[in-house]
Amino acid sequence: MKADRISKGPVSVLIGTRKGAYILRGDKSRRTWKLSDIMFLGQIIHHLVVDPRDGKTILAAARTGHLGPTMYRSTDFGKTWKESERPPAFPKVPEGQTGLVLNHVFWLTPGHASQPGVWYAGSSPQGLFRTEDGGRTWEGVAGFNEHPMRNTWCGGDKDGTPDGPKMHSINIDPRNPKHMYIGMSSGGVFETTDGGSDWKPLNKGCAADFLPVPDPEFGHDPHSVSLHPLMPDRLYQQNHCGIYRMERPEGAWIRIGNNMPKKVGDIGFPIVLHPRDPDTVWVFPMDGTGVWPRTSPEGKPAGYVTRNAGKTWKRLDTGLPKPAWFTVKRQAMASDRHDPVGLYLGTTSGELWASRNEGAKWTCLANHLPEIYSVEVT
Repeated sequence: MKADRISKGPVSVLIGTRKGAYILRGDKSRRTWKLSDIMFLGQIIHHLVVDPRDGKTILAAARTGHLGPTMYRSTDFGKTWKESERPPAFPKVPEGQTGLVLNHVFWLTPGHASQPGVWYAGSSPQGLFRTEDGGRTWEGVAGFNEHPMRNTWCGGDKDGTPDGPKMHSINIDPRNPKHMYIGMSSGGVFETTDGGSDWKPLNKGCAADFLPVPDPEFGHDPHSVSLHPLMPDRLYQQNHCGIYRMERPEGAWIRIGNNMPKKVGDIGFPIVLHPRDPDTVWVFPMDGTGVWPRTSPEGKPAGYVTRNAGKTWKRLDTGLPKPAWFTVKRQAMASDRHDPVGLYLGTTSGELWASRNEGAKWTCLANHLPEIYSVEVT
């Protein structure tokens, strides 16, 4: 694969929150920032994503207070918005029968570079949806949504995931648009090689301490899964039970989080990959004990970085407050393509923190926002 380009231009940070969305615009030095007015005031924005294929189309996965889940689309980088004509939804079932009902769209992924207009969406409860017209109309991916094992993979009616079970981490192999990975909380990591017609679990070696069976085939709780675009056979995972790496031909997860400091642990939500170095990865741990809702370990929030694919980790907390008890959700940490790489994280207490030097020093760019659900950078 070709090396990812280094950006020297302005940066925009797309922020989805519990009560609306924002775009934070920075100059090319990443020193001067301006926050937009709030968009979709009062609506939960689970994910706000720009299409890298045109650089101006944005989709917003929303849950409205009274009307339920929907999707919005902008073709002018957030200046104006239109609701999807047919947003993602499970088929209606005959009266008197039970079936899946969409609670919200949780995750958005633009399609392969060779397929302009294609996007994928993951939902709660776990479902996969596809559009071919840039988000105007959506259809369910029958190969997953109607798979005879879907209910078993997803835990049936016993899933206790807070805020509902979710499909997320939709990863498309840059070499082949029919080769994809998904993550499900709960369910685990799954793979398709035929564009979604069939799926197989990919969880060997990953712990599931909450299940009675050791090394189960499925039923795991991945929080975030990413493949590196320059090394697509390498995947990283931040799981409910640790941090993992997989070299795809081997087909087994290795717990690289065992090399994290024991008093911090390796439990968290986001995992962020360096755009040009497959060995460099950032995480943001949380207290993985019985404390709920989750907090920063000992009230000392920090990022951690590995530059050797998980053999060693370094703490990155300069500039972050302490004591502070916020956490960072799975979609709420991202990187830019500058050199050095910029990192951006949104907190459950409504602050947007950034680092222009790969986490060596953090600065608060915005505060007093609603709880931040997602952060994407372009």
